[in-house]
Amino acid sequence: MSVLLDPFTVAFVQRALVGGALVAVVCAVVGTWVVLRGMAFLGEAMAHGMLPGIALATLTGFPPVAGAAVSAAAMSVGVGALQRRGRLSADTSIGLLFVASLSLGVIVISASRSFATDASAILFGDILAIEQADIVLLALAVAATLLVAAAGHRSFVALAVDPRQAQLLGLRPRLAHILLVGLVTLAVVSAYQAVGSLLVVGMLLGPAVAAGAWTRRIVPTMVLAALIGVVAVAAGLLLSWHLGTAAGATVAFTAICSGAVSTGIRALTRSTRTTRSALDERTA
Repeated sequence: MSVLLDPFTVAFVQRALVGGALVAVVCAVVGTWVVLRGMAFLGEAMAHGMLPGIALATLTGFPPVAGAAVSAAAMSVGVGALQRRGRLSADTSIGLLFVASLSLGVIVISASRSFATDASAILFGDILAIEQADIVLLALAVAATLLVAAAGHRSFVALAVDPRQAQLLGLRPRLAHILLVGLVTLAVVSAYQAVGSLLVVGMLLGPAVAAGAWTRRIVPTMVLAALIGVVAVAAGLLLSWHLGTAAGATVAFTAICSGAVSTGIRALTRSTRTTRSALDERTA
């Protein structure tokens, strides 16, 4: 057991665990709504759309996280503008901006001969490089996420059930949707350091899907998803340490596996109960 837990005696792994746990909490809260509202494509587009902002921030000497935030915010505003003023569907609007942002990021990187940042860190994260300042920012992101989620909970529920009914009840579904998009933006930016721009969706969806297999109520799903996410972060860091694999990618893969394993166990449990019920009826 001591050999297994030895990695957590190292300072940078401890910071990675704390930072990853905070990311897991943010992604659990937001990911639950992403699954309920079917916003996975938007989350993926936000994550990929961060690339030009990160590249420009790196080239100009600004913090990459700041560039990611600006780029993701611009992506969310652009999606909303296309949907309001054009005749395009949500998927089409998101797809166009997604490809445009990703292409622009690659153009910026390829056009600069002095680009010093490791591209793999941008795409797949560097959770082991999390510093104390990053942990403070992640803690603030957790606080902001919980505050917005609590304040808008009723509107979010109504929006997920029936937007028209929400409008009749005066719950302002359009504002609720904007807040949800803002939460998705905050989540993908928060998770950028840990798992990069390509793997953020794994943290958003995996634990939420895993928790959703066991509970149908929203708040318990968020709590369980947060616990599963923290376990996935710890397990991913341990596997990465002992197998010598990329930490961010291993954490994201573990999070996705949690969803698959949990869903499989739940299906097996239901099948076993159904078989036992059928046998009991035959023998009664």
